[in-house]
Amino acid sequence: MHDWLFKQGGRGRIVNWLGIDAWFDSKLAESWERFKDRYDALSTFFYKFRLTGWTRLLNELVSDALTLCVGGLMIMYALAVPAFQEADESKWQQLGQLSVTFLDANGSEIGKRGININDAVPLEEIPRHMIQATLATEDRRFFDHHGIDFLGTLRALIENLRANDVVQGGSGITQQLAKNLFLSSERSIQRKLKEVFLSFWLESRLTKQEILKLYLDRAYMGGGAFGVEAASQFYFAKSVRDISLAEAAMLAGLYKAPTKYAPHVNLPAARARANEVLSNMVEAGFYTPGQVYSARLSPARPVETRRLQTPDWFLDFAYEEIQKLMAGKGQYVLTARTTIDATLQKAAEEAMISKIRERGRSMGVSSGALVAMETDGGVKAVVGGLDYGESQFNRAISARRQPGSSFKTYVYALGLEKGHTSNSRLRDAPVYCGNWSPQNYNGGTGSGRVVSMADAVKVSLNTTAVAMSLTVDRRQVVDLTQKLGIAGVRPTCSMALGDTGITVMEHTGGYATFANGGKLARPYAVLEVTNSRGEVVYARDRDAGEAPQVLKRSTAEQMNQMLQGVVEGGTGTRAKLDFTHAVGKTGTSSSYRDAWFVGFTGKLVAGVWLGNDDYRPTNRVTGGSLPAEVWQTFMSVAHPVQSFPPIPGLAPHPQQVAERARLLALGQFDTGEPGKRSSGTMLPPRTREALAGLVERLKAAGVEISLPSPPAPPSRSGGSGSGSTGAPPGTGAGAGRRAEVPPSRAVIRTP
Repeated sequence: MHDWLFKQGGRGRIVNWLGIDAWFDSKLAESWERFKDRYDALSTFFYKFRLTGWTRLLNELVSDALTLCVGGLMIMYALAVPAFQEADESKWQQLGQLSVTFLDANGSEIGKRGININDAVPLEEIPRHMIQATLATEDRRFFDHHGIDFLGTLRALIENLRANDVVQGGSGITQQLAKNLFLSSERSIQRKLKEVFLSFWLESRLTKQEILKLYLDRAYMGGGAFGVEAASQFYFAKSVRDISLAEAAMLAGLYKAPTKYAPHVNLPAARARANEVLSNMVEAGFYTPGQVYSARLSPARPVETRRLQTPDWFLDFAYEEIQKLMAGKGQYVLTARTTIDATLQKAAEEAMISKIRERGRSMGVSSGALVAMETDGGVKAVVGGLDYGESQFNRAISARRQPGSSFKTYVYALGLEKGHTSNSRLRDAPVYCGNWSPQNYNGGTGSGRVVSMADAVKVSLNTTAVAMSLTVDRRQVVDLTQKLGIAGVRPTCSMALGDTGITVMEHTGGYATFANGGKLARPYAVLEVTNSRGEVVYARDRDAGEAPQVLKRSTAEQMNQMLQGVVEGGTGTRAKLDFTHAVGKTGTSSSYRDAWFVGFTGKLVAGVWLGNDDYRPTNRVTGGSLPAEVWQTFMSVAHPVQSFPPIPGLAPHPQQVAERARLLALGQFDTGEPGKRSSGTMLPPRTREALAGLVERLKAAGVEISLPSPPAPPSRSGGSGSGSTGAPPGTGAGAGRRAEVPPSRAVIRTP
């Protein structure tokens, strides 16, 4: 530091530090004084606007209201974004381009899908009384509101409270159209919010006439008919242009509950509902009581129809498949032959609906889905809910629910692929993934005991499944599920416990891979498609190709053996069948929101899900309880003939062996050659050898079998042919044949 910088006194001083300091002090003081003067002036100015009394109260209210409005707008915007993401203006323009007639495998018509909006009856040609019946019943103030009828909603709420029941709906025509075009029928607050915002969105883009026209074309009217024109053709065999007032009232009554009020299902209820519509038209001022008197006196008479019930859940799935198959091919009027089995479809619906109606209330279950398919993926039955007329949301193909422990099958399958076996030793001990550790169903984190993989599957241990997923690499588990046709699985810590939502259709298709020995079994519904000229534009046998082998056959066989343990003595004993082996896996999600049973026989694969649409927990329903019972009820009636292949990896069931032997003896068993059956007296050598081997193994296990004698060929002397070679080895007259056994049955006695 140089002393000359701070040289004291005299003219030789270079920097006047004291002067600089004084200058800063004076400037700060002046600035502070000027600020106080201006603040005081500003305060004096605003003091003139000081409010007191009621004016101040009003100002506070307005200020708070503005604040709440800004906050409300921000919240509304946040809620509206998901709704607007659902909106797609092309949906109402492209819906119904395809017109598809569906047939079952035998060629009988089972339903139609597809509506060509451009070719529908113009609004100007729809009778005035049809439009008035619609407005009077569904939305009387349709032309007076902008999407939401707040007065109508309030009136409906008051009437419902007064009646202590839902007697009036609160959704107007625009809201219902928004749901039909863009949303599902799932009952949830989120869906209702989206419906409200989409109603405003539609009102801003379409005229009232366009909205009304779309509603009249898109509303489901029962019997597989969408729109008033299709419904008029179906119920009255005439165009909507020609319907009477009574017929219009009956059609308008279908909007509320198409299945309940469909005239071909319940004619008295349909006519009672039509009377309500006529009363609505009088209350709305469209008609006088005298003008509707004749319509009350002479109610509508629907035509007889052969097709009393359509497999709508299955048709939804088949129609989606048709849309994918025909995309970009320029074919629009089509006929599709499908895989459905009407008997199985009816059995599936009855099994699901009867169980839920019987025990659903007590067990807290209000919804469910079931899919049944052959082992190659050919879908035979689809149940997407309890009432298609009430809700067209197909829970079998659209709802993604947590599969719970039924997902463990894929984890263990990957373990088998990587060299583990069903006898591999696993430790039921605490396992950690980060800070998370799974608990078993009994609440513990593991007893520390060593168990086989088969036992771990049998009692559905969570600890061993999570440990296996970490051992084999969770990302490879995701890859395996994708190969099996299951989308959306994430490699989370709890993935082995089924924490990702999947559909019943995907899950059932995944299990079908094990049922057929490891080949991919993507669910399908369409066998053949022809165009309006009768030309085959798609044939599955020709165009689909052979299914690839995605799992080793040994993997599928070992997995099936372990899944048999689940049904025989594990968590799925209620699914056991007495006429054939059944294998499968139970699944229960956290908080008991989802309950599953997925399993198969040598003929059919079926998946059952039960729960609630709004994700409310059930009354502690597990996959081994009600879902397994639904599965068992369906499967018990789905096998009228027992001559089907055994499950890969399992020996044939003793009762199936006896049935095979009986049919062979009677010459009624299919030998595998088209158009030929075994003669009963000239069995192929391999058939005799295989049957003899099965009988010997059963005898070695202590199972006693008595078989009928085959019909003896007539001898030249007219006596009985004691030397017949038609019976399988070990079943002839000299091999313990019992005369008391009727020739139409076989008897099996087990220890």
